[in-house]
Amino acid sequence: MQPDAPTPRLAELAQAHGVATEYWDWQGRHVTVPADSVRAVLAALGVDAADEAAVETAITDHELGPWRHVLPPTVVTRAGRTHQVPVHVRAGSGVRLQVVLEGGGTRDVPQADRWVPDRVVDDVAVGEATFELPDDLPLGWHRLVADLDAAAPGSAPTEATLVVTPERLELPGESAQRRVVGLMAQLYQVRSSGSWGVGDLRDLADLASWAAAAHDADFVLVNPLHAAEPVVPMEASPYLPTTRRFVNPLYLRVEDVPETALLDASGQRHMADLDARGRALDAGERIDRDAAWTLKREALQLVFDAGRSAARAADFAAYCEREGEGLLRFATWCALADVHGLPFTDWPAELQDPDGDGVAAFVEKHADRVDLHRWMQWLLEEQLATAQREATTAGMSLGVVHDLAVGVHPVGADAWGLGDALARGVTVGAPPDPFNQLGQNWSQPPWRPDRLAEQGYAPFRDMIRTVLRDSGGIRVDHILGLFRLWWIPLGASPADGTYVYLDHEALIGILVLEAQRAGAVVIGEDLGVVAPNVREVLVERGLLGTSILWFEWDEDTPRPPESYRDLCLSTVTVHDLPPTAGYLTLEHVDVRDGLGLLTRPVEEEREVEQAAIGRVLEMVRDQGLLAADADVDEQVVALHRFLARTPSRMLAVALPDLVGDRRAINQPGTHEEYPNWRLPLAGPDGRPLDLDDVRESPLADALFAALRGD
Repeated sequence: MQPDAPTPRLAELAQAHGVATEYWDWQGRHVTVPADSVRAVLAALGVDAADEAAVETAITDHELGPWRHVLPPTVVTRAGRTHQVPVHVRAGSGVRLQVVLEGGGTRDVPQADRWVPDRVVDDVAVGEATFELPDDLPLGWHRLVADLDAAAPGSAPTEATLVVTPERLELPGESAQRRVVGLMAQLYQVRSSGSWGVGDLRDLADLASWAAAAHDADFVLVNPLHAAEPVVPMEASPYLPTTRRFVNPLYLRVEDVPETALLDASGQRHMADLDARGRALDAGERIDRDAAWTLKREALQLVFDAGRSAARAADFAAYCEREGEGLLRFATWCALADVHGLPFTDWPAELQDPDGDGVAAFVEKHADRVDLHRWMQWLLEEQLATAQREATTAGMSLGVVHDLAVGVHPVGADAWGLGDALARGVTVGAPPDPFNQLGQNWSQPPWRPDRLAEQGYAPFRDMIRTVLRDSGGIRVDHILGLFRLWWIPLGASPADGTYVYLDHEALIGILVLEAQRAGAVVIGEDLGVVAPNVREVLVERGLLGTSILWFEWDEDTPRPPESYRDLCLSTVTVHDLPPTAGYLTLEHVDVRDGLGLLTRPVEEEREVEQAAIGRVLEMVRDQGLLAADADVDEQVVALHRFLARTPSRMLAVALPDLVGDRRAINQPGTHEEYPNWRLPLAGPDGRPLDLDDVRESPLADALFAALRGD
């Protein structure tokens, strides 16, 4: 039986809140969203639509909502443009509007010659005055202040956030003048003689410096370094963090912490033992985050207990003050996890509220433990800054480019600490598409668009600002999610979700503003089902898109190099596919066959995949880049030479391609069936390699030369 379609009034209410009641699927079919799904998604937005009476009440509340507030919660505009702001006051009252500038000073906002009839709201006559923001306001985070007539009820000034964003993000530095070439790496794979089973920030600095000095690389794009659980077991996927604002201390190089010099003789012996045990983990054929973190956490506690010099203590205090409540709340969650374990939903009731008396008492009792977690974040900031400095000193024009995951763990630090800025009762995913015809559920809570606006977009801004600190750029995973996200009611299948639209003008504008202030480039991962006009907006605002060679087709024909996009990061492969040598030898088919993930006979799957690969290689041969009898390594090089003929402004080679690795780091559609995110860098034979092996690989010279067109 077909599920009920939304009634016209329910559909009207949903549209008012940015909830889709219909869409066109990947096969071009028109789909009507079930009424129950629409009601569940509206409930996650705080809107009661349980029955038609509730729908009518909710429609009225939405219509009257702006009239019940003097100012909109947040106004986002672009530099060089005027912008009208409605101000609501008791009818007959006067009002004055000013901009309090971020850098100091005020600007009066003139009232526009626009008449709007009064309206009775909750038995009170309310008027609307329209003010027009001038087009010469400076970029930045400002405040709108409305001063009401002293005789008017509630005459205290009313404030709102005003964000003035750049019209367009210009490419920074040398990337504005020429194409830039770089490296993509999953940092945890990049083990060295000094790491403890997991690649760390010293390895990142060394990798970047080598790529710059030896191969004129301009950037290294790394996986999300976001914080995971502070206790074992630690989530392996870097794309399912507990928070996106802070960093995983697993990536710290303990020996690079200055306070190790303060250890006494006993502490030094203890550290030497931990170091030996940590380095022994490099021999493993799997990355054991839990073992590495257990040792590293013990070592960091040892160093923390050794104390700090007066100057270092002052620097740490300044860091804590600058990061403020957000850092304190994250560190408190970590300390609570230390004491009470995870998930936080199992904690005592008095610890569920971050602002409650129970949490305040815990922080007072466990101040040292909370400070430990703040201290580790301070060290991470220092070591990230060092990696960026060494990368640029070695010659990189951009340096480290960070990856921003699409969301957070449903019971992670942000789910506990950000309150109702995240929606409850729904998760984020993707509708059915050619790559997963059942749809996907990523088990992540989405932002609530209304709460973000009410909070002046501060949680989003702080996250972006922290990721961009000491970096040359940011790759935004699933940037389509800043336009619309697929919300799935808890307990429903991904196919029964629907799109929720966000204020992309605000979110993209804030992203552009923070990137310009950081002197950074922004790369949007815009693969998959793309909403109309998304790519046009990205180009308009100066954001790069993403192209993967294997996905670039015009219907049944591989796309020729000259038809690739200009404002784009183009690569042959991506972390959800095998490295190029593995893809060419159908590693992905063999893995999916072994895991029982194929939807057709393996022989047919191989035939289809080999035919598609053959079409791509044929085009490469037609370009004069590949001999008919070329082996796999020569094919890998030729594919990168093909990319060099595109107009794309950024090109990158995946680190595993430099050493001939053939295994995918992640197999979509699996959890424990495949060692996702746990495979160290390896050669064609599967033998683990370290950073020295990368430096000595002959493929590295060939592939970087190919991307440069040498």
